[in-house]
Amino acid sequence: MNREEAYLKMVSSAASMQWSIAFILQAKATEAEKQQAWVLNHVESRIFDSQQSQLNQSVQYHEMVLETIEGITKVNQSMVSILKAVLDKEEASEGFAGMEGGFGNNQAFGDKRR
Repeated sequence: MNREEAYLKMVSSAASMQWSIAFILQAKATEAEKQQAWVLNHVESRIFDSQQSQLNQSVQYHEMVLETIEGITKVNQSMVSILKAVLDKEEASEGFAGMEGGFGNNQAFGDKRR
């Protein structure tokens, strides 16, 4: 397999991963809607012994959401690494000239500056 075929396979894999991420996010959104309905109908302040236990339950719900977001972010960062391997700096600046800050030379993905 030559270099071009390897790069094509990497981009194809990245596209497949993106489709899978979309499927996961759709399932998570459905799950979140069900959880929201259950919480709104069943969780009331009178069922908790104290405000601290109510707060702890709220924190647990938020931690689940944050774990999902962190997982998706890590997968997307790995996809960016794949795309960076495929596109060298010259191709990135020529092919995506209007997208400074995305693939342009001014800023990398995320918070880091080049």
